[in-house]
Amino acid sequence: MPSKKSLELKEFSLEDLKNELVETQTQYQKMQFDHATKGLENPLSLREVRRDIARLRTELRNREIGELDEVALGKRSKIRARRAKRK
Repeated sequence: MPSKKSLELKEFSLEDLKNELVETQTQYQKMQFDHATKGLENPLSLREVRRDIARLRTELRNREIGELDEVALGKRSKIRARRAKRK
């Protein structure tokens, strides 16, 4: 079942997603620096921010794939099939 955050991201516009990603990455870098210098009160918050970044990137990628035309999707599936054969 998708998390609430994932469902909320589907309602965002493309520009909002990109802006949110940049803001979240900046926040994560600041948190990393603070954690390295003075320590965070809750170090697990780093994990949550990292997962939020992953959710944002996933939603952006899903939208990119959704906008691909038939030819590009065909090439993509061939590449994925070739990778699956190697394993």
